[in-house]
Amino acid sequence: MLSVPLPFISGLVFALTLYRTLRGVETPGPRRYFLVFLAAYALQGMLVGLRFGYGIETLATVQPATASLMPPLAYLAFRSLAAAPVAIPGRHLIGPIMVVAAVIVFPPLVDPLLVLMFAVYGVLLYRLTVRDPEAVAEASLHRAVPALRAARLTAGLMFFFAATDTIVALMATTYGRQTVPLAVSLMNIAAIAAVLIYYFLPEPSAAPAPAATRAAALPNAADRALLVKIEAALDAGELFCDENLSLARLARKAGLPARDVSAVINRVTGLNVSQFVNARRIREACRLLAETDRGVTDIMFSVGFATKSNFNREFRRVAGTSPSQWRQSHRSA
Repeated sequence: MLSVPLPFISGLVFALTLYRTLRGVETPGPRRYFLVFLAAYALQGMLVGLRFGYGIETLATVQPATASLMPPLAYLAFRSLAAAPVAIPGRHLIGPIMVVAAVIVFPPLVDPLLVLMFAVYGVLLYRLTVRDPEAVAEASLHRAVPALRAARLTAGLMFFFAATDTIVALMATTYGRQTVPLAVSLMNIAAIAAVLIYYFLPEPSAAPAPAATRAAALPNAADRALLVKIEAALDAGELFCDENLSLARLARKAGLPARDVSAVINRVTGLNVSQFVNARRIREACRLLAETDRGVTDIMFSVGFATKSNFNREFRRVAGTSPSQWRQSHRSA
């Protein structure tokens, strides 16, 4: 029956997708929340498959409890990527505790509570993603955009599960529980399709703030002084060459809040943080291309780029030509 393997497949596909956001995240907090969330997601898929695939109804009292853990864990996982620490994470246990109490005392309340939790945390997750770039300050700069996309995908899945859980409950009430396995199968197929579409879509490049926004907050002498401080922190120990450099780490090195670092760079240069750091990396790459005989790929890795496509794109943005053409023209000169 389709309802048996599909929850496992859905969990695996989603876990592999979220794994992309973990690359470049070295702080233990985000990893801990992500790993616990993925474990809960896998456990929920197994319980759904066993309950609706094999008819093990004894799991009916366990499944709502594990389901109630997923929304707060998903929120805490992505929230822990922000520069500011998570405030009172224990309060996010209120929802799961209420669901467990409803399972014991008043079961008809379980489904409405779960739907409400998925919807509320879907809203919280989506709101978190509009605080770019501070929302993913702990992620490495080249993983910031994928992390935001994954957070939006997870928020979308929260809304999706809130809607489909409502539909499944209505189908069970109207047509009987024999229709639930088919509904669960269709649910998982739709979830897998959404995740795969997300996974294979190209990742958009982070764009600088609109000119109108920059004009509304023109740089002053204090901004330029702070930019000098940020540049000094970026050059100290060749920090810009670290592939896993994040906004939060640069801010700590400069002794400034992450939000201020992002705002100052944008006001003075018109670039976002990733473009600003990459411009410094490209300048170093140009120096190495001109002064050494090292290969282009070797130089690419040494200045902090993870992929050749990103290196070539940023090199053309800054230097106006490809690395090989730049070396040839400067050697000729």
